Amino acid sequence: MGRKSMLPAGGANKFQKIKQMCKEAEGKGMKIYRLSIGQPSGPALASARMAASKAVLSNMESMHEYQDNGSPGVPDFAKRFVAAHFPREAREVNLGKMSFLPIPGIKPMLGLIPLACGGSGGDKLMVATMTKPGYPTPADQCNYQGHFNYALATNPGNEFLFPVENIEESVDLLMLNYPHNPSGQVASVSFWHGVCRYCEEHDIRVFNDAAYAALAHNSSATMLAEIAPLYPDLSWAEALSASKVIGNGTGWRIGAICGSEDFVSDIATIKGNTDSGFFAPAAQGVITSVEEDQRGIAECREVYARRINFINNLLEDYEMRLAVEPRAGFFTLWMSPRQAFGQDVKDAEEFNNLMIANTGIVGVPFGEYIRYAVTSDIESWEKPLRDGFKKARVAY
Repeated sequence: MGRKSMLPAGGANKFQKIKQMCKEAEGKGMKIYRLSIGQPSGPALASARMAASKAVLSNMESMHEYQDNGSPGVPDFAKRFVAAHFPREAREVNLGKMSFLPIPGIKPMLGLIPLACGGSGGDKLMVATMTKPGYPTPADQCNYQGHFNYALATNPGNEFLFPVENIEESVDLLMLNYPHNPSGQVASVSFWHGVCRYCEEHDIRVFNDAAYAALAHNSSATMLAEIAPLYPDLSWAEALSASKVIGNGTGWRIGAICGSEDFVSDIATIKGNTDSGFFAPAAQGVITSVEEDQRGIAECREVYARRINFINNLLEDYEMRLAVEPRAGFFTLWMSPRQAFGQDVKDAEEFNNLMIANTGIVGVPFGEYIRYAVTSDIESWEKPLRDGFKKARVAY
């Protein structure tokens, strides 16, 4: 008898399935328009690449050794990286009330967050996530670790800002994601006050994945770290990533966590026993860009804002319905049509399959929603996009 997997059965990764469908369509000679790609196109900013190249050629041992929970090659990296996300006048006020931890990107840390909340001792936690629709990794990690979890109510009715009063009393940990992937919604000052107040009163830890914080193009966008320090008994942490900040830094795996001393210390304990830190020359490139090249970062943000406006106007011309107005990042989220190409459509996955087969236009389905990204030069695709959605004849 042959050996079998020891893992529980699970569905195929949706992104891999989409890539396979695209490959098959291209094999038949179809032109594909990938509105599915969730990473910036092109390289990292030149400022980051130049600084990283100099650092990797350095003879300083600290630039080439284990960085562990510190950053000897780039002193105070985490605090400096977090500081670059704050308005200058608010930096010192906020930074003096939190602890910091450099990290090799956010995704590898998501499994450590429940472990740092007591899940490492075998206790089963109740974790509330933002995964319907949303980035699935927090729920996946909870499932792998055997923790109870459920998705907070985020939908067009509440503009993807879940009702704080509906958080279940049994919750131990909130794993949030603002700015939100895939909707592009941001959290406001008043929203964070509501979350912090409730969680402080009910002894719930709060973690926020703020990977798109630097790409917010709406004045109401607020980081958890701007509000949480006002609640001295709140246990909280927020993660920031360089992946989208420096152009395409998705492969650099550089970031930082800030938060209350107790929570950050617990994360650091787990991380210190399971991780050796990030690549210091890449961190040097990142810190150079965020401290010396805010113009380059702003240009990236402005490109995405312009493309979002372009795709919104184009799709609405053909009766597509936005789930919510995106205010950050490079994603747009749409209600999946009930009809397309003259036939009934069950869900967003079926709609996406029909669009690929009939028009070459590719999105990412999230249940009843479909996400279209603007990381590519979509303005050059105006005619095929218009032709495709005109052909689809969507209806709700």
